[in-house]
Amino acid sequence: MIRPATPQDEAAIRACAIEAYSPYIARMGRDPAPMSADYAAQIAQGLVHVAYEGAFLGFITFYDEGPHILLENVAVTEAARGHGTGRKLIAFCEEAARQAGKPVQLYTNAKMTENLALYPRLGYAKIGERVENGFHRVYFQKNPA
Repeated sequence: MIRPATPQDEAAIRACAIEAYSPYIARMGRDPAPMSADYAAQIAQGLVHVAYEGAFLGFITFYDEGPHILLENVAVTEAARGHGTGRKLIAFCEEAARQAGKPVQLYTNAKMTENLALYPRLGYAKIGERVENGFHRVYFQKNPA
């Protein structure tokens, strides 16, 4: 089940982000941005959804940026990895974008090489790269079906 996050989910969301992104600290030389995101504010704005099936499994953050929907963050717990939870969360975002008639854009850090391989397999095309806030980000887009 995917539902909007509530303030009660904040601790689980933060713990999930730290668990999912801390392996990248050594590669990047600093904490990835999702590790310090203001999840309380994002939850209050309705930007975060959680996967929950008897236990917290993961979360996704996305929002309308005018010409597209920006998928800002997706992470799943270690226990949920490999069971399709991340793909279900991404599909949830893609469906919201489809209903809005907009493409989905996302970015990942250039040093997160696993993601650079994953997103094209999910139908995303690379549309650019840039450095923002000291992070080398690679942008992808998927048009509505």
